[in-house]
Amino acid sequence: QVQLIESGLGLVQAGGSLRLACAVSGRDYGSWTMGWFRQVPGKEREFVAASNWNGGSTYYSDSVKGRFTISRADAENTVNLQMNSLKPEDTAVYYCAATRATAQTMASITPKLWGQGTQVTVSS
Repeated sequence: QVQLIESGLGLVQAGGSLRLACAVSGRDYGSWTMGWFRQVPGKEREFVAASNWNGGSTYYSDSVKGRFTISRADAENTVNLQMNSLKPEDTAVYYCAATRATAQTMASITPKLWGQGTQVTVSS
């Protein structure tokens, strides 16, 4: 059974940076497309970024493109989200997710596996 565990709970000022990590336990880590979503109270969960199984294909939402970078550390079974130039509107609970679909397709589906979520707060 695959489990996703996020870390990187953070409070940061606007313009700052934060790195989230998602540790993946279980089998077949390398066969999953991994991604990040975020959600604020009262709104639907929003796609942020995804990386295919070997990191060769990544996909980002327009709202984070150029500021966020998703990467995989396969030796550690971890997928990271480096967030730079953070804005108050990036404040949300961030969720790690896994799917068998492609990175681009992940933006428009509900992934099969989810982590528990971690709070990111960006103050102005």
